[in-house]
Amino acid sequence: MSGSRRCGGRRPERSTVVGCDDSNGYVETDPTGRYGRLEEVLGKGAMKTVYRGFDELRGVEVAWNQATISDVLRSPDALHRMYGEVHLLAALRHESIIAFHASWVDAPRRTFNFVTELFSSGTLRAYRLRYPRVSRRAIAGWARQILRGLAYLHSRQPPVIHRDLKCDNIFVNGHLGQVKIGDLGLAAVLRGCRAAHSVIGTPEFMAPEMYDEQYDERVDVYSFGMCMLEMLTNEYPYSECSNPAQIYKKVTAGKLPDAFYRLNDTHARRFIGRCLVAASHRPSAEELLLDPFLSQHHQDDHNITAHATTTPSPPLPLPLPLSNPSDSPTSEAPAAARTDMTITGKLNTEDDTIFLKVKIGDESSGGHVRNIYFPFDIVSDTAMDVATEMVKELDITDREPSEIAAMIEQEIERLVPGYEQEQHEYTYADDDDGDGEQPPFYYLSSSPASSHGSLCGVGPSSSQGFPSPRGKGDWSRGGRIN
Repeated sequence: MSGSRRCGGRRPERSTVVGCDDSNGYVETDPTGRYGRLEEVLGKGAMKTVYRGFDELRGVEVAWNQATISDVLRSPDALHRMYGEVHLLAALRHESIIAFHASWVDAPRRTFNFVTELFSSGTLRAYRLRYPRVSRRAIAGWARQILRGLAYLHSRQPPVIHRDLKCDNIFVNGHLGQVKIGDLGLAAVLRGCRAAHSVIGTPEFMAPEMYDEQYDERVDVYSFGMCMLEMLTNEYPYSECSNPAQIYKKVTAGKLPDAFYRLNDTHARRFIGRCLVAASHRPSAEELLLDPFLSQHHQDDHNITAHATTTPSPPLPLPLPLSNPSDSPTSEAPAAARTDMTITGKLNTEDDTIFLKVKIGDESSGGHVRNIYFPFDIVSDTAMDVATEMVKELDITDREPSEIAAMIEQEIERLVPGYEQEQHEYTYADDDDGDGEQPPFYYLSSSPASSHGSLCGVGPSSSQGFPSPRGKGDWSRGGRIN
């Protein structure tokens, strides 16, 4: 393998191999001969395949991640995220962060490879679905491990924000009760201004301030709170919503998921509530580790189950900086103001999808800007369908769907010269019953590189076999397998 070169910054190690058969059934080995790839596939996505591998030096199985260079080069963003994840993982060493072992480019085979530790029980979400009954003591143990990993990331200089923390990106060794944070393909390193600006992540787990494109590491604490809610209730946050536009409306209005009110445990509700308040009042991961809910003596051995409460508690106060402070229930409605809207797009040539960014500003709300991201399939979607859904879901009252559709078509024609779409009549009232299939609003989440990064270290029992929390396919979830 003289044509291979290593990357990632870890020094390779060799050892004396014993035994008369030196093949171990490998399909290939890394440049040092330490790691061997087996034929067994653990997971597969559009750009990357994860195989079972073996580390001869330590005598343990590993996850061998392999991407074809030609596939990666089709998407510059995917290439950037995959390399970014590898180099970040190479610099991280913590018991609660997925362990990185090696990476290299195999020039003759034209593949990019990296090796991580293998997790026997898949993702935390799959693990909870497999074992619905679990004690609060066990969940508190998982929470402590996750918070220690976050505290490590946030304490680095400069700090690292995960930005896509969810139970699908946390991996489990069930026989050890061990959980670790993985999939750092969307992670950001805070430099200089100590604030990140991209709207990216999974809608159900995204903090409100992410939509303002000005946030810091406390967005991970909010996501952790949603992970806790899922761990305790076994429900995906905001499962009552049918699409990300509805989630956006609830999140920015400070409304918690319905599952929060099905928690009978007042201590759990208080602990989760601390994570979901506005960023200025949100504790750090280090501070949450000191919360009594996580202390050993506070735990009992009863099983966690979700029960509907007869009288739901009112929402916790969420002082979100998203509305005009002068507004009050008794104040008169302000005069109608024209919604300031711009639409820009970016073409993904790999699957003929255009990611459109809709920036909405409203003078009546103090100039607050909303950013909504969604894909437009140039083969199957129509501008009028998407525009009509926007008007309904985002409460746009001063623009007609046809006007917004014209803006969308203008941007698509700019990205795809010569694009023409067949026009058809559309009656806005036809879908008032809500039974029709709705265009997929989508807040920009993991790219193909990142979503397949979530396969890193996943054993055969991953979450791929479980249904989408929406029940309508995986379009509304970040980190999906394409």
